[in-house]
Amino acid sequence: MTSIVILVILLVNHQELSSNCQRIAPGCVATLNFGIIVSVSTNLLRLHCIHLVPIMALQPSLRPLIIAGSHDAPHTLDIFLDYVCPFSAKIALAIDSILVPLFAKGGKYDGKVKVIFRNQVQPWHASSTWVHESGLAVARVSPENFWPFSLALFKRQGDFFDIPTSSLTPIQVRQKLAALAAEVIGGNSQDAVLNLITLKSSPNGGVDVTDDLKYTIKFSRQNGIHVSPTVLWDGLVANEISSSWGEKEWTEFLEKKVAV
Repeated sequence: MTSIVILVILLVNHQELSSNCQRIAPGCVATLNFGIIVSVSTNLLRLHCIHLVPIMALQPSLRPLIIAGSHDAPHTLDIFLDYVCPFSAKIALAIDSILVPLFAKGGKYDGKVKVIFRNQVQPWHASSTWVHESGLAVARVSPENFWPFSLALFKRQGDFFDIPTSSLTPIQVRQKLAALAAEVIGGNSQDAVLNLITLKSSPNGGVDVTDDLKYTIKFSRQNGIHVSPTVLWDGLVANEISSSWGEKEWTEFLEKKVAV
């Protein structure tokens, strides 16, 4: 469930706000059963204003894009990455070596922080759409291999840069991507992935994961994300985070930011 923060000026004797809510005392912050956080600042209960702030938004079919931490962790790192961006590749490798162990079961921040991979298509690279389609296809075919495939694609991103793909047709590029997916997933996955990224009979209907791709692009646009990588901490852009960060910088950042 998507969590929503409600910032309220409350006026009524503290009591249950509805049959679905737990009892909370003035001056505290409580999570209600239906996934809403309410800050109560007074004994009185008249509602003057409500401001809704989405904490984590991800359609259920894209749950594999949570690449580290538990899906219900209270803190969220949204990381907008493009598979053919060298700086995205750099931060992706740091995420895997530094953050994933910290947020995994038994890690220092187990249950406290999750990382969401946000597909950031950069259309000035002709292949960007195709590589992101392949990532979304893998998320369907083998959800647990979305992140391993993403890492493999980042490591091989040079094969899909502008010049190497300039002499290939879109069909050939997609075939290469499906072959890479099969290297990661194994089995008969190549045909399954290729089927999801193959143009359909409609002249302008896209591929089977086009709607997922549209969702990721719309999410970036409505949040004003322009460059990759861009990192959000609990919904706000964290401009201080750099693709050059190592263990020291990430450790200091998390020690300062994690509040649960």
